[in-house]
Amino acid sequence: MVALTSYQLIQLPDRQALAQRASELMAQAIDLALGQRDRAQVALSGGSTPEQTYHLLGRQHLAWDRVDLLLGDERWVAADHPLSNARMVRASLLAAEPGCHASFHPVPTELASVEEGITSYGHTVEQLCGSRPPLLDLVLLGLGDDGHTASLFPGTAATRVTDRWVTVGEGKGIPRISFTAPLLSAARQVIFLVAGAAKQQALSRLLDPNEDPERTPAKLVQPTNAILVLADAEACGGLG
Repeated sequence: MVALTSYQLIQLPDRQALAQRASELMAQAIDLALGQRDRAQVALSGGSTPEQTYHLLGRQHLAWDRVDLLLGDERWVAADHPLSNARMVRASLLAAEPGCHASFHPVPTELASVEEGITSYGHTVEQLCGSRPPLLDLVLLGLGDDGHTASLFPGTAATRVTDRWVTVGEGKGIPRISFTAPLLSAARQVIFLVAGAAKQQALSRLLDPNEDPERTPAKLVQPTNAILVLADAEACGGLG
C-alpha cells in the first residue's frame, strides 16, 4: 500500500528546541483558525513528550477564550490519576496565563462505562465542531516506538474503526478512549511530535511511503494537508 500523505520533517537539536518550535507552530495554527472562524478546536496528545510544549503554549498571547481543547486519547482513569492526560494538560497549558482561559473538554472518565464515555465524547466533538465529520483545526499527535499514535495500537480493533469518531483502544493494560483514524484524518492541520532515540525506527517507518499502516498505525492519519513532523536529533538519528 502506497500512502498519498505527505510529510514535512522539521529537525530540532534537542527537546527544549522541539518544545519551543512546537509551541510556536501550534500558536500560529490556532491564530490562523481564529482569523477564519469564531472558535478553534484543538486536539492535544498525552504522554511525556508534549508537556513542555504545553507549558510554553499556555504563555502564547492568543484569544484563548475562543479555543476548545480536547484530547486525542485518554486512559480510562480518574481525572486526578497520575496517568491521566487531562491531569497533565491542567498542570501545564491550563496552569499558565493566558492559556488557562481556554475551554477544556476532557474525556468523561467519571461515567459508568467505557462505552458511555465513547458515546459521550463522540457527541462532544460533533457539537463543538458542528460538522460531520468534525473538522478539528489542529491535532497534535505523538508517535510510540511501536508505531502507534493516539491509542491506535498495531494489531488492535481500534485501527479498523471507520464508522464512529471515538473508540476504545487497547494498550499497555489500561482501557483507553481514542479518536479514530477518520476523525484524525479530517483535521485541517496535523502535527507529530517525536523525541528520543527509541523513536528512530518508528519515525523512519512513519516517513516511508511504502510502510504498512497495519504495522504502523500512525500511517492511518491521512489529512488533505501535509503533516508536520517535528523531531529532535536523537529521533532523527536513524534516518538516511
